[in-house]
This record gives sequence, C-alpha cells and structure tokens, in this order.
Amino acid sequence: MKTVYVLNGPNLNLLGTREPAVYGSATLADVERLCSEACTRHGLALEFRQSNHEGQLVDWIHEAGRRHAAGELAGVVFNAGAYTHTSIALHDAVKGTGVTLIELHISNVHAREAFRHHSYLSPVARAVLCGFGVAGYALAIDGLAAMVPPA
Repeated sequence: MKTVYVLNGPNLNLLGTREPAVYGSATLADVERLCSEACTRHGLALEFRQSNHEGQLVDWIHEAGRRHAAGELAGVVFNAGAYTHTSIALHDAVKGTGVTLIELHISNVHAREAFRHHSYLSPVARAVLCGFGVAGYALAIDGLAAMVPPA
C-alpha cells in the first residue's frame, strides 16, 4: 500500500481559531480525519504532519523523496502556509527529490494580499489547488490518487 504525505506548514496548528472568516472553523484534527477518509477510499496510507519550522518541512520533503524513489509513496499534499511565498529552500527540496507534490491552500491566495500571489512551490508542483477550504485536502488526495499508476 502506497502512502500519501500531507504536510502542513506554519500556523496551520491554529486552524479553527485563526481567522475563521478566511480559514473556516475546522481544526487540524478535523483536516486529518478528512485526509484519512480520502486515503482509505483510495487504498492509500496517510502520514499527516505539521510543523512551524522550515527545516523540519525540508527534512520531511527529503524523506518523502526517498520513499517516492523506493516506490512506497504516492506523493505529497503540501500546505506550506506562509513559506509558500518565501522559501527557496522548500522549492529546492521538492525539485531536488523529484517527489510528486500538490501545492494546497485553504483560501484563494490570489484574492488576498499581493504578497500571497507568488509561490516558490508552484514551479515544482505537479498541481496547485486553492480556495476550496479544508475540503481541498480531500480533493488533492483524490487528484493524487488519479495520478498513481495502478498496482
């Protein structure tokens, strides 16, 4: 059974309390349940993680790349939060490992502040999904599952 990594960046641990008008009222635990259900529907295992630290996220991308190369990983759904707009290190980690990655945002970043319109991850992502709220996580897993060749 292949695994999907769902990685969450800074401040996503505050879901449910941080700007509910933008991010909704679902908690990160609620998001993990949505992801688990989506993975189960597709016969995939789930690794769900969150960190506020850029280096930890880079290390997890490296780990995902090794597992992807070994045929154990379907890919990564990545909500890098603010690091999307600032981190060349995360761009380089994705590019360097060649892992299949879907960039995800809960809100429509293009309808928000101008600094959120640029992504360092988009050029190395297989797909980008934004604006569907937390339901976007399950949609991203559905899309990733469709990319995985049948066993």
